[in-house]
Amino acid sequence: MTVEDSISAVGPGTHPAWVAAGRFFFRYRDALFPLVFLAILLTSRARWPFHDRAWDWVLNAVGIAVALSGQVWRALVIGLAYIRRGGKDRQVYAESLVQDGIFAHSRNPLYLGNLLGLIGLLIIHNSPAGYVIGVPFYLLAYWAIVCAEEDFLRRHFGQEYVEYCRRVPRFFPTLKGLRTTLGSMRFDWRRLLRKEYGTTFTGLTAICLVLLWDDYQVLGTVHARGILMLWLPVTAAYLVILVLKKRGALGKG
Repeated sequence: MTVEDSISAVGPGTHPAWVAAGRFFFRYRDALFPLVFLAILLTSRARWPFHDRAWDWVLNAVGIAVALSGQVWRALVIGLAYIRRGGKDRQVYAESLVQDGIFAHSRNPLYLGNLLGLIGLLIIHNSPAGYVIGVPFYLLAYWAIVCAEEDFLRRHFGQEYVEYCRRVPRFFPTLKGLRTTLGSMRFDWRRLLRKEYGTTFTGLTAICLVLLWDDYQVLGTVHARGILMLWLPVTAAYLVILVLKKRGALGKG
C-alpha cells in the first residue's frame, strides 16, 4: 500500500465539502461562534426545569460543572504540551505534529474542551433553541474544522500522521497509558498562565453573564451581588496575569 493509499484509508471526514466548511469556520470562528451563542441567548427564553427554582439550581450546577471541566481539560492539555493550532493568516496551519502529553491520547483535546465549555453554557441557559440549534451547530462546526485540519496534516506530514491517526482517537481520549504520560512530563504553569488566561477569563465571565441573563429573563430582575463577588477575583487574577505577561515574568512563546 502506498502512502497515498494509507492516507485515504485513515477514516471518514475528509470529503471536500467538509474540508471547505472547516476552512470557513476556522477563519471566522472567533467572531461567528460568540455571535451564534449571543443570538441564542437573545432570541430564546431560559426555562426552569419542572418550573421549579430548585431544579434550576441543580441544572445550573450541572452546566457549570460541564463548562469548568472543559476549562480544566484545556489547562491539562496546555500545561503538558502546547500545540500551535491558531492558524496562520486565519488559515489552518501547524508547525509540527505534536504527539506528546494529552495529544498522545486524543488528537483534538483542545476542541473537546471548547465543546464542553459551550455545551455547559447551553445547559445553564436551558432553552429549546440552545439544544436544537446551538448544540448541533457547534458539534458540526468543530467536526468541519477538524476535517480541514486533518486534510492539512495529512498533506504535510504524510505517513507520520497516518500512523498517529491509527494510534490515537480523534476526540475522546484513550485512558491507556495516561498515568504514565502525566507522571513523565513536567507541568508548565507559566506557559499555562500566559497562553490560557484570556480563554479562562472569557469562559468564567460567560458563565456569570448567562446566569444573570437567565435570572433577568425568568424573574425580571437580577441579583448580581453573589455573582459579582465571584467575578471580581477572577477579573483581578486576569489583570495580574496580564501585567506579569507584559513584563515577561511568565516566559515567552
